[in-house]
Amino acid sequence: MEQSAKAKVPLALCTLLLLSFVFIYLLSEQNPSVSLTALKQKLYPSKPSSSKGNTSMYKDELDMALEGASMANKTVIIAVVNKAYTEGDKPMLDIFLDGFWLGEDTRQLTNHLLIVAVDQTAFERCRFLGLHCYKLKTEGEDFVGEKIYMSEDFIKMMWQRTRFLVDVLRRGYNFVFTDTDVLWLRNPFPRLTLNESVDLEISVDNFNGDQWSERNLINTGFYMIKSNNKTIALFDEWYGRRNISAGKKEQDVLLDLTREGAFRRLGLRVRFLDTIYFSGFCQNSRDVHVVSTVHANCCRRIKAKVADLIAVIHDWKRSFVNVTAAGNQTMEFRWSEHLACRNSWIS
Repeated sequence: MEQSAKAKVPLALCTLLLLSFVFIYLLSEQNPSVSLTALKQKLYPSKPSSSKGNTSMYKDELDMALEGASMANKTVIIAVVNKAYTEGDKPMLDIFLDGFWLGEDTRQLTNHLLIVAVDQTAFERCRFLGLHCYKLKTEGEDFVGEKIYMSEDFIKMMWQRTRFLVDVLRRGYNFVFTDTDVLWLRNPFPRLTLNESVDLEISVDNFNGDQWSERNLINTGFYMIKSNNKTIALFDEWYGRRNISAGKKEQDVLLDLTREGAFRRLGLRVRFLDTIYFSGFCQNSRDVHVVSTVHANCCRRIKAKVADLIAVIHDWKRSFVNVTAAGNQTMEFRWSEHLACRNSWIS
């Protein structure tokens, strides 16, 4: 008798479930706007999930690329390339990577390097090299070939770069932006401010001796920026001027903002980097034993940059030979003259 009563319980449950589904079906037939899924959710609501353990948040390709290259403090090294920087007997991208390979304490930094390609060829080359890569959508613009300094296409590409970088800031990532014509010969992070006390640290063509002076001539080929409301506001204002700054590259517009006091108005603390540590062809570092980066600035064509950057690599190797040969003595070191870049302004 007891077993017969127990057998009736599952039968009653099955009958109840069957009637429920018949009810759902009939109701949905009478009112097609009511979906079965919606009715099931009302009848059998699921328990709310905890946001703390939710890993299903949507991430787009840029989110994934930034996350893959990020350091623990959400800092990424970003460089932008096109097809012209991946072609030739010795492509610019390869020379750029040689700097990380040959530099002091720089090899591991490629784990945090994100190459942003503006065309398919550059993207495929990046993937082939096993780097973190992202294909930038360029709104129908063609940035495949070499863009001569200050040409119309060059200026357009610089503004596309700025638009992309403000998106990175909005996603909460700090970054070091570096042109691919910058050789990283030493890990620069010991020379940069890693805490929140400085918002922007930017390279200059010529250093005037004061790291806080807004009279330094900035160069946007290398800088480190923190993601916060102030820096996002700066980039928004900077990019917002593109349509009223005909004939000016983004660097010129940022220089205008600097001269107008935008940094102080927005409450930004900005440091201008000494060329002894962050040098370029405009002003060589005075000390090869402390220099972190060398930028092929004051140069017009890729071919000229490649030739003179290869000379810098030879100089770098020679500096180690000189140290070994000198022992405790100091041998005089001089950078090779940047003849190809100098001549690039003539032809």
